[in-house]
Amino acid sequence: MARGTLEVLLVNAEDLSDNDVFCKMNPYCIVKCRNEEKRSSTASNLLEDIVAGGGTEPVWNEAFIFDISEGDYDVNIRIIDQDKFSSDDFVGEVNIPLEAVFENGIIPPSQYRVVLMDKTYSGQIKVALKFTPKAVDVSHLYRL
Repeated sequence: MARGTLEVLLVNAEDLSDNDVFCKMNPYCIVKCRNEEKRSSTASNLLEDIVAGGGTEPVWNEAFIFDISEGDYDVNIRIIDQDKFSSDDFVGEVNIPLEAVFENGIIPPSQYRVVLMDKTYSGQIKVALKFTPKAVDVSHLYRL
């Protein structure tokens, strides 16, 4: 089974479903691998953050590192809309199986379908994956 380090690069999202009535979305992501969760920054719509992008086309370009030990894995990414005066809103999620990155070492930035709990379309997210296997220590095999 795979042991090593997994890097998850959140690039951007497109065509997200916007439920905000009076303002644009301020989305962030919760990236989960097994029991470990990491939170991205919030892509806001403030003038100074125009480059970072918010709304239905957010840009993150953030990387997250997870230690992989053993077992079956996938990465779950939930997109959440941060609200100032009410609770944050669930925008959608994607589950990405990791077998391909374990075999190939890298998955270049690829689009994944974001869905709601009932599996209806809620947009797309672009994610890249990189797996670096842990070196196996065999030095004990050579001791006399």
